[in-house]
Amino acid sequence: MKKIVLFFIFLLTSLAYGASSSVIWGKELVPNILGYDKAGTLKLGHYFTILQAHVVKPAFIVVVCFIVLAFVIHYFIIGPKVFAHGKKKIYVFTVFNRTIHQLAVISFILLIPTGLILMFGGFFGGGTFVIVCRYIHSFTTVLFIIAIIPMTIMWIGRMLPTKDDIKWLMILGGYLSKKKRPVPAGKFNAGQKMWFWVAVIGGIILILSGISMYYQDFDLGISSSIGLSQIDFLRACAILHNVLGLVVLAIFLVHVYMSVFAIKGSLDSIVTGYKEEEEVEYMHSSYYKELKEKKEI
Repeated sequence: MKKIVLFFIFLLTSLAYGASSSVIWGKELVPNILGYDKAGTLKLGHYFTILQAHVVKPAFIVVVCFIVLAFVIHYFIIGPKVFAHGKKKIYVFTVFNRTIHQLAVISFILLIPTGLILMFGGFFGGGTFVIVCRYIHSFTTVLFIIAIIPMTIMWIGRMLPTKDDIKWLMILGGYLSKKKRPVPAGKFNAGQKMWFWVAVIGGIILILSGISMYYQDFDLGISSSIGLSQIDFLRACAILHNVLGLVVLAIFLVHVYMSVFAIKGSLDSIVTGYKEEEEVEYMHSSYYKELKEKKEI
């Protein structure tokens, strides 16, 4: 029960990632974005404000509450999968793999709560606390950039789609069954692959849109080339940032639940590099066969 309580606390904090949305960060960005009907703009300031306040923020709350409810139902009705810990362990992740992965984990742990605080800054009363979170969010973005580049290079080959991914999706990775059956998956399953591509592609877009809003005049000439005023471009960046932030938040929470709660002990692999042989045999059956064929186990 204690774990469930801690899980709730983590998820509520994690709402954060809506975060990135409030990268209505820059020094004068708020008054600029709200400058309705300025000459040369599309005069959509009023609609932008309604969208941000009455659609985006509620969407984050609804999505997170739905995900939390789904997790609680899954945990109590189906429960986590538990694999034997007495068998041989399989070395899956190198020191370099784990170091880069841990940097990415730290990045999200910092980006998510600080981002949420920025998005709901009024609720937290603004002031020094929100400003400090803004700086933490900005500096952590640099950490995320440092992590995302080598992570993409080292795992992109394993993240390409295969026939196993379709089979995995058809049975939802076996997570809806209490029984242990071999699940068709390579070193990474379809869910992990989806998270990888959302984190990489979505992360790059979030970084660029965030930088554009932070510096306001950083758009690589995009706004002028597509005929948008700077204010309209910033509004578009904010909306894009919000939508992607919501997608990343939702999949991140699923990834965390699957890694921490749905499979007992699976989180150890990003610390030690080892997975239990039985876990690999059942949850990554294709990878297990590959290792056996290579006589690595």
